[in-house]
Amino acid sequence: MPEYVGAVDQGTTSTRFMIFDHGGNEVGRHQLEHEQILPQAGWVEHNPVEIWERTSSVIQTGLNKTGLTAGDLAALGITNQRETAVVWDKRTGRPLYNAIVWQDTRTDRIASKLEREGHGDTIRRKAGLPPATYFSGGKIQWILENVDGAREAAESGNAIFGNTDSWVIWNLTGGVNGGVHVTDVTNASRTMLMDLETLDWDDELLALFGIPRSMLPEIRSSSSPEPYGTTLANGPLGGEVPLTGILGDQQAAMVGQVCLAPGEAKNTYGTGNFMLLNTGTELVRSNSGLLTTVCYRFGNDAPVYALEGSIAVTGSAVQWLRDQLGIISGASQSEQLARQVEDNGGVYFVPAFSGLFAPYWRSDARGAIVGLSRFNTNAHLARATLEAICYQSRDVADAMEKDSGVHLEVLKVDGGVTANELCMQIQADVLGVQVSRPVVAETTALGAAYAAGLAVGFWKDTDELRANWNESKHWDPAWSEEQRQAGYTQWKKAVQRTLDWVDVD
Repeated sequence: MPEYVGAVDQGTTSTRFMIFDHGGNEVGRHQLEHEQILPQAGWVEHNPVEIWERTSSVIQTGLNKTGLTAGDLAALGITNQRETAVVWDKRTGRPLYNAIVWQDTRTDRIASKLEREGHGDTIRRKAGLPPATYFSGGKIQWILENVDGAREAAESGNAIFGNTDSWVIWNLTGGVNGGVHVTDVTNASRTMLMDLETLDWDDELLALFGIPRSMLPEIRSSSSPEPYGTTLANGPLGGEVPLTGILGDQQAAMVGQVCLAPGEAKNTYGTGNFMLLNTGTELVRSNSGLLTTVCYRFGNDAPVYALEGSIAVTGSAVQWLRDQLGIISGASQSEQLARQVEDNGGVYFVPAFSGLFAPYWRSDARGAIVGLSRFNTNAHLARATLEAICYQSRDVADAMEKDSGVHLEVLKVDGGVTANELCMQIQADVLGVQVSRPVVAETTALGAAYAAGLAVGFWKDTDELRANWNESKHWDPAWSEEQRQAGYTQWKKAVQRTLDWVDVD
């Protein structure tokens, strides 16, 4: 039997291909960034053709660097940025428009109209989501209404939709020559179009957005012994490998962190932050501004659900310091700069660049830096940026405890920002719980590999996955309860200053 499993991780800022052995150890990787297209304020797009080209390139280079071939891979898993919508012509393989990214806010009028007309409760009840710019449904509607010929192509069955998992898989399995049009339950649960109980597209929800059912991919389990398809011999892998795992990136991180029992939680620190709590086979409805989502479904087992708190801007706030303000030259420099000061000097930064996601769901919010005096320096702003990552996570953790009654004892963390040790210490201080980072920080790709490998018996059960998990480092809280409460009170005041900034019809 082949000794490795591959995973494509198609993320918001880059695409990576990773190869893992049976111990869950990284054997090889290659990663490439793609362009962030910002046509106007609040709009964020990607070029789907560039994403596919980057995907092909990272697979080929990743194999070449390790000296492996398709024959060395038992299976391939896919994980992806969720909610980023691609609509393409299945006859030509050409996108009808750029991918509209999950951070994009152009659909705020669509979302607010649904709420205003009383459809919000229907969407919450069936899809577990509030009407928001975040999710795919409104993005598809926008393309159908604003791109010449899109509505006609959709009605005739030629225009099809997918989050980036579907786009990558369609291309990997042949594209215009028989490409497979599929997604999994976790990605489907991020569209506002799937019923969480039936795990199928819902006609009432489709009608709200004016989306023909024929556009949508087939919904499958996250780990499928019957492959979704196989890669092509003349494709980037250079051989046939079964595609047997698909997970949206945050659900993939849950699997990679082996948060497979009810009450286990993780927080992923990437472009945004995403905290998920496993609620088992119970569908827990949120009263505190969280999302109810599918965590994963393995084979024909019952689906496992999760509560999720999604935060739009965390790691990308550090990117903003680098790219737009130019006060750091690289992400790692944010830690060095922030360490130059003992505290934030009274400065709070709420990076509501795309409005506020969980638990507020306010598309009228915009970013604000408050509490400035002449005393403050760029080091205070760097520190406030790291604190913003942690305070937004506290907002979500508090909401999660209210909804579930589960008090976090330990928070498992992963993603690029976890390399910032000051940020992780601040997170422990702000939450008042231990923060634990695993040896393999790239748990998103690992989770996709686990889903694919379980399907083909590469790992025989989830106990083997648990045995692979090892802690790299943990941080214990150092703040007093008084410090913690005082800081959080000021944070809440800062959040209030961001609201009602943009007029939403």
